[in-house]
Amino acid sequence: MEITVTFPGNKKTSARVGEFEVITDQPVVAGGDGSAPAPFTLFLASVASCAGIYAVYFCEKRGVPVDSIKVVQRDERDPVTHKVTRITIEIVLPADFPEKYKKALLNTVDLCAVKKTMLDPPEFEVTTVTAG
Repeated sequence: MEITVTFPGNKKTSARVGEFEVITDQPVVAGGDGSAPAPFTLFLASVASCAGIYAVYFCEKRGVPVDSIKVVQRDERDPVTHKVTRITIEIVLPADFPEKYKKALLNTVDLCAVKKTMLDPPEFEVTTVTAG
């Protein structure tokens, strides 16, 4: 997969991902316009979204409606470095969610590809090239 990022102005980015465009911006306090989520915020949202889609797949496979299920994610940060030190994901289930599926749902959500990649991170290589 190739993602191309361009810079439309101020602190905004435009990431071309296939046929989609993902816009980010920095908060006003960081010199941006605050017009879109910051890149790191989207990164965190990808964790919650991934957990959610795994929950959806699990429920759909068993005929369990997903319209009242939601995922709530919170993070804790080091007060000095501001680095995320803990991510908590809560799957909010309706009262009538089958008890027999709760543990299996958690096991399935635990397979989230974003979380697994964070736990076993890829190698990064950053280079420069001259346009021409």
